[in-house]
Amino acid sequence: MKFGFGARVLKTGLAVSIAMYAAMMFDFTSAVFAGIAAVFSIQPSIFRSFKTIIEQVEANLIGAISAVLMVYLLGNDPFVIGFTIILVITVCRSFGMKQEIIMLAIVAVIGIMETTDVPLIEFAFTRFSSVFIGIFAAFIVNMLFLPPKYETRLFKEIEKTTNETLQWIRITSRHLSDQPALKDEIKKLINDITKLDHTYMLYSEERVYSKKTRYMRARKLVLFRQLIQSAKKSLDVLRILHRFDNEVEHTPFELRTHIIDEIDKVIHIHEKLILMCSGKIRDIEDDIIEKHTSPEITKLIEELVDCNQLREGNRDHLQFLPLAAKLMDYDYQLAHLNRLINSYQHYHRKEQFNLKEKEV
Repeated sequence: MKFGFGARVLKTGLAVSIAMYAAMMFDFTSAVFAGIAAVFSIQPSIFRSFKTIIEQVEANLIGAISAVLMVYLLGNDPFVIGFTIILVITVCRSFGMKQEIIMLAIVAVIGIMETTDVPLIEFAFTRFSSVFIGIFAAFIVNMLFLPPKYETRLFKEIEKTTNETLQWIRITSRHLSDQPALKDEIKKLINDITKLDHTYMLYSEERVYSKKTRYMRARKLVLFRQLIQSAKKSLDVLRILHRFDNEVEHTPFELRTHIIDEIDKVIHIHEKLILMCSGKIRDIEDDIIEKHTSPEITKLIEELVDCNQLREGNRDHLQFLPLAAKLMDYDYQLAHLNRLINSYQHYHRKEQFNLKEKEV
């Protein structure tokens, strides 16, 4: 069992504390509702905080107004509270609000429709204000405390996922991998790629205001997108290797050696490109890239066809054409990645990726 203690966990606790202290400072007796609202208002990025705060206030208003009207019209019987919650959820969904936004409206309904001897309007205002304080406290914490470093996280996730995939490709191409373990690892890598897309989306939502920084940021976004695309292509190669693992082992030695050589060349380039992005090695020279481009994979395809003809129509070797096609596509994506890296380093030679920020 893994126990996480990340920035969002810290921010949630901090937002709850600030919200409850602020509610008590205003002498609100319902500080707990401020804390609950803060929990639902914490967002993974500053941009999402800006984007959702208006919806959060709107949901709070919908819940508060609905609760006050229902208490005046029907009272605050538990059945009436349940009916009001159904009504509020329906209204919020009609406005396209997300689940966590709707939960804020429900908190407002329950808080205001609680039985009390305090005049309803005064009581409703207190509970509404408590929820609003929770929303505002979470917004301030998102803005000022432990702002997420998605650039750092994204590159580290790309580097980790890519290195694991390339390691498995290398051992699988030599028929050294354990098949059940590889099957489980492929499932894990598929989930990791999905997480990469999510982290990339959060990173792309971050806003920059300097014109110079905006151009650099746009190039980084393109570069990161291609890094993820290349990681996906490497996973495609691993999956098809897993599919043809036994067949590759029983091919003629020369053909098997050629397949392994082409795989090694491509993943070797991928490893160097990742190291280039991290600033650990110098640029890959063009002549090094040229030695490992698609013509070599084209020769592999020709060898597969020739070997098939020598076996008098036996189609055993033609089944590796999908593997060759995946390698060719993978190699094309890496060549594009290399051009993007060179372009970025040409225009922003003094700007490196933000890879040394400490993660909480």
